[in-house]
Amino acid sequence: MAQKIKLSTIAESLGVSTATVSLALRDSPLVADTTREKIKDQARALGYIYNRRAASLRTSRSGIIGVVVHDIMNPFYAEILRAIESELDRNRQTFILSNHYDSVEKQRTFLETLLQLGSDGVIMSPAIGTPRDDLLLAENNGMPTILIARSVPDIDVPTFRGDDAYGIALATNHLIGLGHRVIAMIGGTDQTSTGRDRYQGYVDALKKAGIEVDPALRIPGPRTKQGGFEAAVNFLSMAQKPTAAVCWNDLVAIGLMNGIQRAGLVPGRDISVTGYDDLEEASIATPALTTVWNGQSEVGRMAARALLDKLAGSHAEDYLHLIKPEMRIRQSTAPLHPR
Repeated sequence: MAQKIKLSTIAESLGVSTATVSLALRDSPLVADTTREKIKDQARALGYIYNRRAASLRTSRSGIIGVVVHDIMNPFYAEILRAIESELDRNRQTFILSNHYDSVEKQRTFLETLLQLGSDGVIMSPAIGTPRDDLLLAENNGMPTILIARSVPDIDVPTFRGDDAYGIALATNHLIGLGHRVIAMIGGTDQTSTGRDRYQGYVDALKKAGIEVDPALRIPGPRTKQGGFEAAVNFLSMAQKPTAAVCWNDLVAIGLMNGIQRAGLVPGRDISVTGYDDLEEASIATPALTTVWNGQSEVGRMAARALLDKLAGSHAEDYLHLIKPEMRIRQSTAPLHPR
């Protein structure tokens, strides 16, 4: 068998110390840029592979971060992950990703695996019904936890997400300002903090405008394009004929607009539709979707930064950090169109 390449082999070949090689391979600022690149080039040429397990024994750090979300196929989470990845890359941290699909058991198994691997920390959008004890299991075993997108009651860990009540109120007020009074809300669930807050923002905006809140104008549940498309049948057959819809997210809104078009109506003319999240797809939808920017990139960046700061000995305050949403007005909303 070929002899395993060691740090000393690289050091001897370049006439530097083993300590200098070790620092260079960990991107330490204590090593000059030219020397660091020369050492890295030589390591690659010799076929040296960094032994993360041995390094973790020396430093009590694995360099591994766990990230767990509902479903990475949802572009909302993909945009958050992209920001997390960018921030972790700058700090030479590797992450392991899992989807829980709102299974508490699947999420718990992943957390236990991270603990077994000696993960440095975890960033998670908790599954519906996540118990406080599961987060304490991580925290009490030295694995700092940061929450994103959703909150868990009675747990003091840094949590980063958009101000959902404020954001949905922005969308609802936009429609009210265009003259709409019969406004439906499509999608979401009261089982999550996000769902509860978004519905509350819708209710608060209607009440503030003196508009009666009619529970029959709510279609809970849909969170995908297919769900929005299927909801169009119920939406169009409501006893009170809505002239506008506030949707749980952009995916639901785009699906709903497709269903409205299938029925021979024109979104943005016959019925106004707003989304939520301002995904990349929103601006190129037909019609271009009026929506609310929810700060996904900021959520990811701030969550990763907070975890890295915790690992460095300082940390963000252990409470809810809200990013302020902003309206993005496009073609899917218009002044009330007389029927």
